[in-house]
Amino acid sequence: MLRTRRTANGQVLFTLSGRIETTEDIEQIEQLLAVETSGQQLILDLSDVTLVNQDAVKFLHRCEADGIKLENCPLHIRRWIDQVKDRPKRRGA
Repeated sequence: MLRTRRTANGQVLFTLSGRIETTEDIEQIEQLLAVETSGQQLILDLSDVTLVNQDAVKFLHRCEADGIKLENCPLHIRRWIDQVKDRPKRRGA
């Protein structure tokens, strides 16, 4: 189960806790991010995220590539994101 909490003070911080392991979890985060005002710094605090799957890791990688800051990312998740980042893109993919 994924829980989110939003706080704002010049920047928007989403504190995520639980698991990010279903398409619905990723869609929930995407919807939250989509309604924010353009130009604001968006931050995902991952300190209480306990489990992710491969789709979640790819999503978090895309978030970083789009300028969303990942804070307090657990080391095992950070390593997985870095592996995705460093992996060469396949042709046709």
